This record gives sequence, structure tokens and C-alpha cells, in this order.
Amino acid sequence: MTDRGRAALRLTAESFTVGPSCLRWEGERLVIEIDEMSTPHAQPLRGTITVAPTALTDVEVPLTPDGAHVWRPFAPTAGIKVDLNRPGWRWDGHGYLDANFGTRALEADFGYWTWGRFPVGDGSVAFYDAARTDGSQLSVALRFGADGSCAEIEAPPLQRFRRSNWLVRRETRCDAGHAPRQVKAMLDAPFYNRCAVETVIGGERTVGVFEALDLDRFRGPWLMPMLAVRVPRRAGWRFPE
Repeated sequence: MTDRGRAALRLTAESFTVGPSCLRWEGERLVIEIDEMSTPHAQPLRGTITVAPTALTDVEVPLTPDGAHVWRPFAPTAGIKVDLNRPGWRWDGHGYLDANFGTRALEADFGYWTWGRFPVGDGSVAFYDAARTDGSQLSVALRFGADGSCAEIEAPPLQRFRRSNWLVRRETRCDAGHAPRQVKAMLDAPFYNRCAVETVIGGERTVGVFEALDLDRFRGPWLMPMLAVRVPRRAGWRFPE
């Protein structure tokens, strides 16, 4: 949430600390401690998020043929407990843990992508669809068991639904004859949208997390200055002696 210099980073086998915030493993739980200033009104955001995976996977999904970008679903199915200092931001429920890694900028290789992760049965399914800048397409459809098992599945057809408030195009996987719909807004930006979406997969109605990323728009010259304003910077931050 804040850009910081190298001196604000500490890394061990079980923890990752950036400034006053950190992620650390406590046994089989990932504890995320947040101590940040949010934008645009510089309000303090503090508290703890605890993620308890049902299992950890060793799955790595290359997003480009040369492996320059990789999606890593560490825990596609997990319990989560949120305790933050905002009204309504204390709850527990269904969650997940994943990450993306890469050796090139996303906008160098992708023009647009959508991603979604939806709980089904005792596990979850995930879909990754992308248009690469070289004209090729990415389509990934995986089902994860609660035990961390992973299998490729036949992807339901892509179905478009209402654009975001910033008019970012949105589409996700859904059984034929059904229509996905947003049920909760999460993050709306000129090039990125994240929300909770209700869809039907394999005859099961489910609500999961969805994102759409328009990197063609991100490359536009008017967006970079906006990002510099929206993200706080603390280049001189140091850990207390």
C-alpha cells in the first residue's frame, strides 16, 4: 500500500516485512499485520488478517510460453479471519492465497486479462483468460480439492457482464444459459476492477472473487501520473534501532 526504499525490507524463511507491515507464518497459518495509511484521505489502516489454508499446493502456472510470468496458487481454498480498524471490516469466512511472479512488466506481455476463483463443493475452481501482446491467447481452467489436489477441467464459456464504473470490460466463465453478475464491489480503477461475482459452474451457483485488468489502458500516458499520486511514498523510512 506504500512505496518504500530497500532499507524498509526484511525477509526471512517465514516472514516478509515492509515498513511497519508484515506477513509471517505461524505454524500452518499466515498472519498478515497491516499498519498503513490509506488513500485518498490519509486514514490509518491497522489490524490483522489470518489465512488458514486447507492445504498448500506446489502448482505453478506459466502465463507466457517462456515462463516470464507465473501464477502461483499457494492455497486456493482457505479460511480467513479479518480484524481491521474500520466499521464492518471484522469477519471470517472463505478465502484463498495466491501470487504472481514475473521478470518483465505485465504491460509488456499482456493487453487484457480476467481471473476468477470460485468455491465449489469442498474446494474451488479458478479461471485465467488473457490476451497477450503477441496476439496469442491464454486460457486456464483448474479445479482444486480441499487437500490441495489440482486437475484441469473443461472451461465453461466466457460470458460478458456489465462494465465497471470506469468502463473496464468484464467477462468470466459461466455455464451456458446463465449470466454472471457482480454482487459486491471491491476495487474500481481506470484500468483494473475487482469484485465479488455470482456465477454458475457445473450446475453449482457460487460467489467468488473476480478481476479484470486492462493493460492496454494502463499503458496510456495519462495513467502513470495518477498512480504516483494515489500510492504514498516513504523513501526514507527506517526500522527503529
